[in-house]
Amino acid sequence: MEDLELLIDLHLTARRQGPGDAAQTRRAIELAGLSGLRNLKVADIGCGTGASALVLARDLESRIVAVDTLSAFLATLQSRAEQAGLADRITPVNASMDRLPFELESLDAIWSEGAIYNMGFENGVTQWRPYLKRDGILAVSELTWLTASRPTELEDHWRAQYQEVGTASSKLAVLERQGYAPIGYFVLPEQCWLDAYYRPMQQRFPAFLARHGSSDAAKAVVAAEALEIDLYERYRAFVGYGYYIARKFEGGR
Repeated sequence: MEDLELLIDLHLTARRQGPGDAAQTRRAIELAGLSGLRNLKVADIGCGTGASALVLARDLESRIVAVDTLSAFLATLQSRAEQAGLADRITPVNASMDRLPFELESLDAIWSEGAIYNMGFENGVTQWRPYLKRDGILAVSELTWLTASRPTELEDHWRAQYQEVGTASSKLAVLERQGYAPIGYFVLPEQCWLDAYYRPMQQRFPAFLARHGSSDAAKAVVAAEALEIDLYERYRAFVGYGYYIARKFEGGR
């Protein structure tokens, strides 16, 4: 079994595939100035099994196009949307985040929680901008250094995983350079990592290993996730997810 298939199996039943929670999605909605608005067209890119899409659909009472490359995740999202009575507001779309099936200037907002790293922060915000309407909203959470310097062990690990990990100031500069006006930023609280993401994942490890006969490949997946958890528990003061909210800015472009 390929590593990707193992990762899908480990995360398929999870409420979310990365740090976050509904309260932080709602906080981003408020900072974006979308609270109380209705009938928007919003794309949730890299939606996974739908944690943020469900909140957006319920709170905004709007059309959410939920985009992911993994059909298994989209099937779970569809089931959860039906159970929540939100299936009429959410349209799952199997597509790559760097080949989005939208018309230019057709979206009121683009959301992406913990997924933009797949194409790189600068590449993502640059490619997605043309799909936003004038003054459209971009809201993304992104791995972020919380301090100017970090322990070498932590820095080496995350640089190997994601070259674009950087400070909030560097991410905000990217947004400004690529034609956005930043309007909000906050750091995800620790419980978004521990209670909402890591602890449920740890609870799934035994069943995951059992399903795969404790194969070397399955053990390697668990070991990699366990290392990440250990690093976060020891160095959480230095790294987290920054949530960035910005408005498409037309001046000079």
